[in-house]
Amino acid sequence: MKAKYEVNQYIGVPVAANASGRYEIKREPDGDFKLHSWRTGRHSKGKFKGLGQIFLTENNLKVAVVQAIPVNYKERHDYTPMARLTSEFVDDDVLALAKTHL
Repeated sequence: MKAKYEVNQYIGVPVAANASGRYEIKREPDGDFKLHSWRTGRHSKGKFKGLGQIFLTENNLKVAVVQAIPVNYKERHDYTPMARLTSEFVDDDVLALAKTHL
């Protein structure tokens, strides 16, 4: 039997560093932004520490966590796996703006 692991769904917003090194939300061409969903996978690295934490997707896109939701192990394939959680966080104002789209 394969070992089960804890699975969380992370609703997040893609971010990029600006010229001063602070993270900003990546915007669509119309100026708006969208939230997307990922999950921890069997080979995901790092520990979840809180909202605003940045993780990397399997395509090396940086994403800030806006909401974390536990997922039943058997439902994990409904979500795209992410690569790893980093130790970086976005500023509180960026997180507050992203939460308006929940």
